Amino acid sequence: MLDFFFHIIDNIVGGFTRNLSWHVLLNTYWFLFFVEFPRYYLLEIIVTCWYKLRYRHRRKEKEIARMKLYIENPLITILAPGKNEGKNIYKLVQSLREQTYKNYEIIIVDDGSDDATPLICRDLEEAGYIDLFIRAHSRGGKASAANLGSFYAKGKYIVHLDADSSLDRDALEKILIPFYMDSQIKAVGGVVKVRNAHDSICTAMQALEYLKTIQVGRMVTSELGLYHIISGAFGAFDVEVLKQVGYWDIGPGLDGDITQKIRKAGYKVYFAEEAICMTNVPVKWNVLFKQRRRWSKSLVRFRLRKHKDIFMPNKNFSFSNMLSNLENIVYDFGFNYVWFAYIISLIFMHTDRLIEIFAIGYIIRMFFGYIGFAIIQWVSERPREERWLAGYVPLSTFYTGYFLRFARLIAHTQELFNFSSYKDPWNPRKTSEVAQSEGI
Repeated sequence: MLDFFFHIIDNIVGGFTRNLSWHVLLNTYWFLFFVEFPRYYLLEIIVTCWYKLRYRHRRKEKEIARMKLYIENPLITILAPGKNEGKNIYKLVQSLREQTYKNYEIIIVDDGSDDATPLICRDLEEAGYIDLFIRAHSRGGKASAANLGSFYAKGKYIVHLDADSSLDRDALEKILIPFYMDSQIKAVGGVVKVRNAHDSICTAMQALEYLKTIQVGRMVTSELGLYHIISGAFGAFDVEVLKQVGYWDIGPGLDGDITQKIRKAGYKVYFAEEAICMTNVPVKWNVLFKQRRRWSKSLVRFRLRKHKDIFMPNKNFSFSNMLSNLENIVYDFGFNYVWFAYIISLIFMHTDRLIEIFAIGYIIRMFFGYIGFAIIQWVSERPREERWLAGYVPLSTFYTGYFLRFARLIAHTQELFNFSSYKDPWNPRKTSEVAQSEGI
């Protein structure tokens, strides 16, 4: 297999590899072979095989849990906070009306919109499509809006959605089932996929990324007990536990923060790999770059600062929590700087053969990318619909290998030295000032 792969590289690169032994190849691309491949490919292959082997046992467990769910038939609060989301609310409500699970109330919280959101939502409320519409006349931020809506929630569980989301018909049912599989599970995350994948190359790359990092990646971390972020686009929470941990704190990064607070309280979180939510993503690269910088700042703000006690032997310490945070910090933060140093060293050590070095590196990454795509197809519930994304795998080395890494590097460095997340316009200035003064 290795000889065959080496032969392909030799033919494509056109003789560049003739003087490269396997020792030199591994020594040059150690970051790809010994950092990225074990974590993002080999581990996923092993866990996915284990996941598939347990299919019958897991199916039986879920059937029993589903029966328990429908016997109790608890009221669920669907909570969708947002600003200027009027154009998306009707599509969200329509997808909810088609759900297999019917016992729910819908609460929409308008966080100081200046579009037609109030008119649209009041019309939907009067027509009975929405149970409660709440309008905050001045913007307080997403956490503030979610907490306001939670105060009025009557359900046993809160399903938190982004206003531009839509759900598969059985998504509500499937995100609730894990609560009845284990009494210690108090928060469940769903799969988030890209709805506007065909809009641009930018959205197609995000669609591929979401399949790799969310559907596959979070299934893997959940199976290992290391799942550490329930997406705000589609997550379910036990209301009593939300009260216990103090609901959502001011973001950005509130999704990972609430997940961490629930884990620290001693409860389990779970990834429902069959509960599917569709959402829109940025169409333009500059908008995406800003979004990813904002997301990445939360790792420093919350995992390195706010939740640093997870590494200390106190009442909040548990080995799985420590390992979950450590994995996130090491791979998404520490190795990002190692990667940057690695690239710089390649440039200085191989100045006379940079094209050769980067061409071979690209081919290796592309080979890994197709391994990753094969895993996606194996795990996905709609592989035929997503097969077209295979054509974008050759671009993924530039997208995940450079674009996203530089976005994270910039964000982490800015947050480390300038606490820049507190200046982010994503949150109102007044709420960020309060958050900074209270150290959250």
